Amino acid sequence: MTTHYDHAQVQEFWQYVWERDDVYALDADATDPTYVLGMFPYTSGTLHMGHVRNYAITDAYSRYRRMRGDDVLHPMGWDAFGLPAENAAFDRGTDPESWTQACIRRMREELETMGFGYDWSREITTCEPEYYRWNQWLFKRLYEAGLVEYEAATVNWCPDCETVLADAQVVDREDERSESSDQASGEAASSHGDRVCWRCKTPVGRRELDQWFFTITDYAAELHEGLDDLEGWPEGVREIQRNWIGRQEGARITFDVAGYSGAGGGGDGDADRTVDVFSTRPETIYGATYLAVSPGHDLARALAEDDDAVADYIATVREQDPDRVGFSGVETDATAVHPLTGAELPVYVAGYVLEDVGTGAVMGVPGHNERDHSFAREHDLPIERVIVPDADDNGGSGTETVEGSPYTGAGVLEHSGEYDGLESGVAGERIVADHDALADDVTYRLRDWLISRQRYWGTPIPMVHCDECGRVPVSDENLPVELPEFVRTTGNPLDAAEEWTETTCPDCGGPARRETDTMDTFVDSSWYYLRFLSPALADAPFETEVANDWLPIDLYVGGDEHASLHLLYTRFFTKALADLDLIERREPIRELVSQGTVLYDGEKMSSSKGNVVTPEEYGAETTRLFVLSAAHPEQDFEWTANNVRGAYDLQQTLYRMATAFVEEGDARVERRDHDEYVAREIDRTIAAVTAEYDRYRFHRAATEIRELARLLRRYREYDRPHGDVYRRGLLTLAALIAPMAPHLGEELWNKLRGDGLAVEADWPEPDHDASQYRLERRLIDRTLEDVRDIVGVADIDDPERIELIVAPDWKYRAAELASRTDSGDDGSDPVDSVVDAVLADESVAAPDPSRVAAFAGELVGRDGWDGEEGRSADRELAILDRASWLVTDEFDAAVTVRRATGDDAQAAKARPGKPAIRIS
Repeated sequence: MTTHYDHAQVQEFWQYVWERDDVYALDADATDPTYVLGMFPYTSGTLHMGHVRNYAITDAYSRYRRMRGDDVLHPMGWDAFGLPAENAAFDRGTDPESWTQACIRRMREELETMGFGYDWSREITTCEPEYYRWNQWLFKRLYEAGLVEYEAATVNWCPDCETVLADAQVVDREDERSESSDQASGEAASSHGDRVCWRCKTPVGRRELDQWFFTITDYAAELHEGLDDLEGWPEGVREIQRNWIGRQEGARITFDVAGYSGAGGGGDGDADRTVDVFSTRPETIYGATYLAVSPGHDLARALAEDDDAVADYIATVREQDPDRVGFSGVETDATAVHPLTGAELPVYVAGYVLEDVGTGAVMGVPGHNERDHSFAREHDLPIERVIVPDADDNGGSGTETVEGSPYTGAGVLEHSGEYDGLESGVAGERIVADHDALADDVTYRLRDWLISRQRYWGTPIPMVHCDECGRVPVSDENLPVELPEFVRTTGNPLDAAEEWTETTCPDCGGPARRETDTMDTFVDSSWYYLRFLSPALADAPFETEVANDWLPIDLYVGGDEHASLHLLYTRFFTKALADLDLIERREPIRELVSQGTVLYDGEKMSSSKGNVVTPEEYGAETTRLFVLSAAHPEQDFEWTANNVRGAYDLQQTLYRMATAFVEEGDARVERRDHDEYVAREIDRTIAAVTAEYDRYRFHRAATEIRELARLLRRYREYDRPHGDVYRRGLLTLAALIAPMAPHLGEELWNKLRGDGLAVEADWPEPDHDASQYRLERRLIDRTLEDVRDIVGVADIDDPERIELIVAPDWKYRAAELASRTDSGDDGSDPVDSVVDAVLADESVAAPDPSRVAAFAGELVGRDGWDGEEGRSADRELAILDRASWLVTDEFDAAVTVRRATGDDAQAAKARPGKPAIRIS
């Protein structure tokens, strides 16, 4: 029988057995299963190490929970729509569907090779009509609820591809990002360098187009407030969402505007005679020297009707990147009336004012705002300071000049009428309270979700455009609106599919044209976790009753780069569906793990950098065991061959141990003291590994497994092992390693004749109480370390006898009392309290009061280990007695463990948790 573990030889067999027995399928009658989910992969063609780490985490936890007796839902699917697939198909001269399906076949085979245990009966693919039909159905429900808008928006435009680009698809010319195939890589716009299309490298412009939006801003307040309740989420992810939502408290300030002709904006003249601005610093209002509106503001549009200069400026800047607009602007004929002073302020249309931030208008306070200051300098506008640093504030820079830089800190008001001399925070509150033109307000940086994409490979938006009826939803019975056959063309292939585009209006029956925009693929991933609950359901996207029972997701794993888009959109969708009475839950995820990055030579693995390690290079089981044992799931770690070797060696060690035991069968029947120690250490390891799995700390679980294996090897070398104890230890190792290395666990379990399959086995349980395993281990480790120190310091070459003397009972009682004693705030002496209590306790034989007082003085006021629960002289005596063979084995000396006697000189040295030691 070979003693070398070859994963490749056993992999196919055990995967066949698992599939034959359908071990990963969730029972149809399951009630509230443990729902474990990894963010499903984009169909880029191959698995990378980030995928492996993600899915190793979810697979290990799923297997663990299944062994604990849970019903487990652990599904897998494919995020299959999106421009990257369109790009890849274009480069390879094929169509997106053929390319995507080929990628899915290859990636599924890789997942199966890795031994990940999914319920494949629930597999979903977002590019299939059976799935995206429900994207369209949900779009309609949101549309009916008023959560969908269709309006003009300025977007990124690639003139070569003739399509709109998401911000994530616009890159710096020198950027060599390798993540272009990752659908959910985020949409943070580049802010420096030449911005180009990620596919053709053509400079990207701006264009105004009619677009579809989900009004996620309707949920801004709830999305922000709900973050405090997501206690199972990493604080870093929650903070990213807080910043993205961008809640700001301040005041809404209304300015009357006059001096221009035309009602503007569709004839509602009254509405356009006032402009609202939002300010977080209303106390600076006396420093306002101009009003500026964004090029997309209603007032700007109205002014452009009669002012060619304004119209030309708007036309120019709305097709430019905001970063290139700088602080350009154009003065208009309009004037704004300062609501407190009545002064007339010039009105500008300015590119630095963003249409979808705040109200799209700002009151320019160049003395106290850096951007306003830059604009004022550019256009030679007055700069007035109305707040100066408090003279008592040493942090203030009172020597700054207004012309030099704006003062943005707190301070005292000046040149502000009746509010002069007030502290700025107080003044702001009073100004808002005193004037009807100001009101407390809250704004959010969050913008509505633009879901339109002018590309082929996505969910068609189920709307038609009718000259008579306007925009009309496609009827439910005509869903899904399926994609037509792909035609290679520049721009949006759907615009070229004339036969598909021409249709009839669902309302009037007249001629109409289909909407040719497709949905942002984040729509697909915002509710996919619900489809896994009812993947074959034909008359609804999911079963509401099942969703109410099974949600939220118990564990969701993915990178924190998805925090501000995918995770935010998923939360929005869940809340919207709850308001549509489709589900009860308003938060989709109970616990979130943001996996760290696998690094190589200090950098993230990337094909463009040539530092990619593929799973097959080291073998599936070694790879998955290493990525789990290398670090905490949320930490980055470095991939090195030497460290991978450790995972490989652990597998070989466990396999050799099991094989040798089965082959040799050399074991005892009679029980000895050191057998009991090993049995108790098996219990302690079970308790420790269970605690680590519960916290997803697989790296610590792997360490515990290594330590138990090391102990069992030492035990076997020390003496012929007890058959039942040793076999139980090996079976325990097989069960504990099985969630992380399932093929190995199954092979070990089978060799040792475990009952049934390891994947379906019960999680091991301690035979004895192991709740105090940390305390017990600390006692043993500290004692061994103390013996080593004494031997080393005393330079004892060959100790013959080692005595371990456990402290007398009264010291344990004193330590317990000291840990409960107050610090003496009531005026009593805590030492006296301990002494009195020990002397009054008839269950312990205390010595004279002076010795008790001296010991109590050492204990009181310390946050030490002395009074830990579960500690007693009898318990420590038993633990040390069972562990004494470790001392004998290490020092080859006779070891005695005894209790200190009343007149024993060693009794004075012994402490709870720290026995006295005598070596001769």
